[in-house]
Order: sequence, then structure tokens, then C-alpha cells
Amino acid sequence: MYVYELNLRVRYAETDQMQYVYYGNYATYFEVARVEALRNLGYSYKKLEQEGVMMPVLENFSKFIRPARYDDLLRICVRVEELPTARMRFDYEIYNEENTLLHIGYTLLVFVSTQTMRPVRCPDTMTNLLEKFFNK
Repeated sequence: MYVYELNLRVRYAETDQMQYVYYGNYATYFEVARVEALRNLGYSYKKLEQEGVMMPVLENFSKFIRPARYDDLLRICVRVEELPTARMRFDYEIYNEENTLLHIGYTLLVFVSTQTMRPVRCPDTMTNLLEKFFNK
């Protein structure tokens, strides 16, 4: 299993009138954490696109447990629990500074050729970087 953690401070613009994080921003938090997890792995999303592959979201799930608030320092934990094939699932847990679980969710993405817009398998480069986390 591949695990990555990212810290992110809630900005005022991401909150509603009650100073709670607006629900739509959780998808953005997922994306930021997912992109940084790939970068930490040594494989940027930019490089993936340069190689002719995109990863559109097929499913996005969120469960709101407690509100995140303005100026909270969030810890976003990202997990990849299975080696990707033509799809890749990322699971998320979001905690505040008191280590209280605020939010859980997942995104399921599919690998797509930028030329044909058809599904393709996960690039070998990414698979090779992830294998070491699964072959223990």
C-alpha cells in the first residue's frame, strides 16, 4: 500500500458564511493531495500528460463527519491500496490539528489516451514506482 500525507491550511475563500469549508472544496483537496502523492512517488501528473495519458475522475465519494473550519491546518492522508490497472483508486482521510477525523472519501480515476480518448493501462513507469510498496 502506498501512503502519502499532505498538510493544507484552510483559506477564508474556501469557507461558507459559517466559516466551515464549503462542501465542494473537498474534491479540490482530494486533487491537491492526489497530485502531490504522485509527485512524491517521483511521477508528476504533468509528466503523465506529456506521455499522452490523462486520468479523468470516474467516481468521487465524500463523507462529512465533522466540519473543517477557516484557518484549520488539515492533514490529508492519501492511500493507494491496490496496484492500478486501467483504473486507480485513491482513498482519503482528512484530520484537523487535534487529530480528529473530519472527512473520508475516495476517487476512482481511469487512464485514458490523450490521442484516442480511450482507456489504456497504467503506464509502466508508474506501476514500477508503486510496486515496491506492494511487494513486501
